[in-house]
Amino acid sequence: MTTAISVRLLKELADQLDGIAKETERPRSFIIQKALESYVEDFADLQIALDRLHDKSDPLVSGKELRKSLGL
Repeated sequence: MTTAISVRLLKELADQLDGIAKETERPRSFIIQKALESYVEDFADLQIALDRLHDKSDPLVSGKELRKSLGL
């Protein structure tokens, strides 16, 4: 199921969106959907990283230890 959402964009951003849509031969809605999916995924990754950063029970690994474990 899909939901229609209306947004206002600066003309410059709308023009860039139109250029990408034309170049990729995809509708603007497809480009916007893919961009939002990417943003939401990145945001979720950031939240996980911040949660781990603030988790006192999660051990820290130094850069030196990391390189050693990777054989570098």
